[in-house]
Amino acid sequence: MSIISSLIRRNTKIFFKDKGLLFTSLITPMILLVLYATFLGNLYEDSFRQILNAIAPNIKVSDSLINGCVGGQLFSSLLAVSTVTVTFCSNMLMVQDKVNGSINDITITPVKGSYLAVGYYTATFITTLIICLIATISCLIYISFIGWYLNFTDILLILLDVFILVMFGTALSSIINYFLSSQGQISAVGSIVSSCYGFICGAYMPISQFSSWLQNLVAFLPGTYGTSLLRNHSLRGVFAEMEGLGIPEKAIDGVKDSIDCNIYFFDNKVPISTMYLYLVGITLTLVGIYVLMNLRKRKIKR
Repeated sequence: MSIISSLIRRNTKIFFKDKGLLFTSLITPMILLVLYATFLGNLYEDSFRQILNAIAPNIKVSDSLINGCVGGQLFSSLLAVSTVTVTFCSNMLMVQDKVNGSINDITITPVKGSYLAVGYYTATFITTLIICLIATISCLIYISFIGWYLNFTDILLILLDVFILVMFGTALSSIINYFLSSQGQISAVGSIVSSCYGFICGAYMPISQFSSWLQNLVAFLPGTYGTSLLRNHSLRGVFAEMEGLGIPEKAIDGVKDSIDCNIYFFDNKVPISTMYLYLVGITLTLVGIYVLMNLRKRKIKR
């Protein structure tokens, strides 16, 4: 265990010493928050107003409730994207060690491949989690100003979602970065992931607006359920307030469908418990694959 802890400390210290990489990782969620609030905020607000006017034309809905809807959707979108994309910045050390030859010095020693894999994974997980927790706090502050409908349990569940998604993102980036051997490659992969992941996980555009075959396709992706879990927990208080105003439950379910709080797998609604099981199961599978890849590489070298 001392070897693993030494590797974790070494990888974590190197990340935080690289000011450029640290700044890039920290500023990315903040930029997303500003962009979301600036360019998507009005779009989400108009959409919610139209939906609420259609389903409950005689019920007066406060601006605070509308802003709470918008804030919850922005909040969940940002965290759904950042928890995965930031891991590719945090995990660049794995590729840097290959580029500068440090990995050769490490593998000469009797360090097991599984220890090396755990060292990279855990250090990436820690650094990404710290950054995403900062992003979460920033989003909570933002929501407190525009429309707060969260309780303590909601916040705990959001933190749990962030924890699991960071584990998933770290495992995914670790497997992909395993095959990279230059800074240019990881920059290209990071750009592709940053630009595409938000769409396929439903963060930028609700999956309910996709064509039916595409909805069925993304229903296999774990990121879809991560986004939905964050949606449900960040908007639970908003939906409870809607019920208190007398808005019919069927109408509220329609709103949930439109923003992916409800996910359907071939027309079958997926329960929240199943979302957790699938997301955790895929994450553990990816972690196992990553460790086995490193064990196999070590055996081939011997």
